[in-house]
Amino acid sequence: MKKTKIFIACDTVNLTKVKKIIKESQSFKKIKFGYKFGLEFMNSRNGRQFVSSLKKKIIFVDLKLNDTANTMLSAIKAIKDLKINYLTVHISSGLAALKAVKKISGSTKIIGVTTLTSLDNKDLKLIGYNKSVKNLVIHQAKLAKKASLDALVCSPYEVNAVKKIFKKEIITPGVQVGKKNYDQKRSMEAKKVKSDWLVIGRAITRGNIKKNIQNLSKELR
Repeated sequence: MKKTKIFIACDTVNLTKVKKIIKESQSFKKIKFGYKFGLEFMNSRNGRQFVSSLKKKIIFVDLKLNDTANTMLSAIKAIKDLKINYLTVHISSGLAALKAVKKISGSTKIIGVTTLTSLDNKDLKLIGYNKSVKNLVIHQAKLAKKASLDALVCSPYEVNAVKKIFKKEIITPGVQVGKKNYDQKRSMEAKKVKSDWLVIGRAITRGNIKKNIQNLSKELR
């Protein structure tokens, strides 16, 4: 039976909490866990050093790089010593930047971020987009394919459409355990999400971690 793959979002600066998340999740053998470290953790005093010390773990660094090609390349070169498995870049940084980043990424998989799960059609209109969320994400998936990126991030609502275009790994945040939602506008219950990787944070890390994972396991059956 194929294991469910989950990235736990370690959104904290508390090293003791992160160590507990990793230790307690490792006891669940029916789920393949990776660990996502975002801007909060990577910008903390000990964050970078801790990530560099992790061995035999699947590490996802979520920096969402979005800048000129030269600046993005310099950033990737600066973190190459971390030997991370996955790194995010914004597809909106443009095709030239995406291709340049992919060219020097080595063994690190480059993940293209589409439209954030905290945005809906109304938000896009305010920003200045004329496309709906779904149509924009489809357009972004085509760009990710053209740039030969290794993986793509999209909300649960775009997974089916994106799969028709992008044939590599799809990683999905905005995943709920039960009915509880946090600050995502395009979220869905875990059992309904058909993606390669689910990204789950507070639904696992708040409160009793083991109990939360047990509840998630039941939901995914």
